[in-house]
Amino acid sequence: MPTGRIEHANLSVTQPQRSADLLERMLGWQIRWSGKSQSGGDTIHVGERGNGASYIALYTDDDVRAGRHVPLKKGQPLNHVGLLVDDLDAAESAVRGAGLEPFGHDDYAPGRRFYFRDWDGIEFEVVSYAGDAS
Repeated sequence: MPTGRIEHANLSVTQPQRSADLLERMLGWQIRWSGKSQSGGDTIHVGERGNGASYIALYTDDDVRAGRHVPLKKGQPLNHVGLLVDDLDAAESAVRGAGLEPFGHDDYAPGRRFYFRDWDGIEFEVVSYAGDAS
């Protein structure tokens, strides 16, 4: 049976650098590549440091920047993007420091979590299993 994992997600955002800055502060990630995308817009790949394979591609073009893209409705087609952190409190501080409002705090197996929506309405779940005995 094959094995696999998520390599990246590609999200349309109005200001990729602003989104990349948040992911760098919140997750300790780094910009791995930036430039013109094959479809003509601009993209920043921000992901794990070192040899980490996972990243998020942050895409924009004139339509996205002007708000002419269709904003997401919860669950159509995306519920949220899940991000795993080792320090939930520090991640929440980074989210608040970016002027965003965490919500939905909860603590149930297998970890603690909160949610937030970025400036473009994309919902993220931030979870930590640190200290979890499971």
